[in-house]
Amino acid sequence: MSALENLSSRVQVAPMTRDERRVIVASSVGTIFEWYDFFLYGALATIIGAKFFSPFDESTRNIFALLTFALGFLVRPFGALVFGRFGDLFGRKYIFLTTIAIMGASTLIVGLLPTSDQIGIAAPIILVALRILQGLAISGEFGGAAIYVAEHAPPGRRGFYTGWIPACIAFSLLLSLAVILLTQSVLDDAQFKQWGWRIPFLASALLLVLSLWIRLRLKESPAFLKMKAEGRQSRAPVREALGRWRNIRLALIALFGMSTATAVLGYTGTFYTLVFLTSTLKVDGYSANLLFATAMILGAAGCVFFAWLSDHIGRKPIILAGCAIAVVAYFGLFHALAELVNPALYHAQRAVPVSVNADPATCSFQFNPAGTAKFTSPCDVAKATLARASVAYANVRLPAGAPTTVTIGRDTVTAGPSFAADLAARVKAAGYPAADDPAILRLSSAADLLQGRSLQVIGLLLVLVLLAQMAQGPAAAGIVELFPTNIRYTAMSLPYQIGTGWIGGLLPATMFAMNAESGNMFFGLWYPIAFAASTFVVGLFFLPETSDRDIAS
Repeated sequence: MSALENLSSRVQVAPMTRDERRVIVASSVGTIFEWYDFFLYGALATIIGAKFFSPFDESTRNIFALLTFALGFLVRPFGALVFGRFGDLFGRKYIFLTTIAIMGASTLIVGLLPTSDQIGIAAPIILVALRILQGLAISGEFGGAAIYVAEHAPPGRRGFYTGWIPACIAFSLLLSLAVILLTQSVLDDAQFKQWGWRIPFLASALLLVLSLWIRLRLKESPAFLKMKAEGRQSRAPVREALGRWRNIRLALIALFGMSTATAVLGYTGTFYTLVFLTSTLKVDGYSANLLFATAMILGAAGCVFFAWLSDHIGRKPIILAGCAIAVVAYFGLFHALAELVNPALYHAQRAVPVSVNADPATCSFQFNPAGTAKFTSPCDVAKATLARASVAYANVRLPAGAPTTVTIGRDTVTAGPSFAADLAARVKAAGYPAADDPAILRLSSAADLLQGRSLQVIGLLLVLVLLAQMAQGPAAAGIVELFPTNIRYTAMSLPYQIGTGWIGGLLPATMFAMNAESGNMFFGLWYPIAFAASTFVVGLFFLPETSDRDIAS
């Protein structure tokens, strides 16, 4: 009998029990909450900026709104230590219950919070505090959910059971979009901007009540109870997780051999792709959201499938295969997407040579994850303007002190008071399409999804989503299985949140900066490709196969 048959023969095929379904549903609600709020805040960031940072100009308001959004990512590793420690000391269920209550209450209070016009500077301070609280709670939520499900799952089905948790991301997207669109359909634009934006946040109260009711009925994890009964509980899980080389080594393997892959493939296949469609390829928001949501729906089942498959053939081969395919295919997939969606832009980049001619000392690397930095030199203005127009350009070094110019075809534009406007006009005249160009893919209704060009785009988006699912599906169980029971919550939450909160959370800003620096709208893909490649190497040589481990011992 082959190794594959040996592993497959141990997989349980008994139907899922009622209690097991309850465990999965209760755990998945946290993921729904996490991404529901994520999508809501992202979609309504402009309105939130106007409501809570009204004393500032529009640009500054948007900057502060995005900075507040970013804080939720930056604090995640710290929350992982706090809630991970409590989860290892006091049990999975209670921390599990606490994190969902904090997450839900924070989202709900945003919908009730008075604006800065009503209570002044207290409004943005409270908003920032709520985002920090939610980021801290989220960091303990995924670890608790994955651990709780995995420790309840029967042998041979941990992958399948935990795979439902990341699969709920698609449902969260649909739920948030549905609530926003339903609210907008019954209110006019002025009403929605005035007070209707609160309704999607207030609607989260239903999710909060439901999730608390379900989780209050749950029992403690059997693996935790067994560990406690046998006296194997750690009294200092943080010190044990971070103070012993064996556990530090496992955390590093989890981070660079698994967590970074789930982060970069996940963010590239979802959020960056959506930004690429709207900001780079100039697709209107309705069409981009409709195409993206369709691909997410079709790909949601892939997460559970790959998780189930990992019960049969192991976690490691599927995660590494997703990384390897991404490394090989990302450039081809994004080139094909650009040519299909905006053919005029794709061909203009090859037909019209453009160069930024400047003293390198006057050019910045425009890395701006918080949106607070100002890039005002002529070189920076030129690169930012061209990057926003998705213009491909070369960088030409000039002697120190030389004035910045931009060559577009046979014409040269010299830096001046209206430099950005002059560049934009010349770029358009050279053949780069505007956002309203009729050649850009545009959908007027859901029926347009069945057109040949739309189906091709959905197919490409689906491939990108499935590559993310190849990492996310098996990794939920794999990272749980890597650590011993007594420090599992602490040890697994930290590398996961560093990967998703920092490496993944900084991905869009880093990729934009790389694109602007290089003059190539595809150059930023080297960021996820580099991390996917490093994950493949670390995983190949250091990541153990864990699918057949006894995680209760």
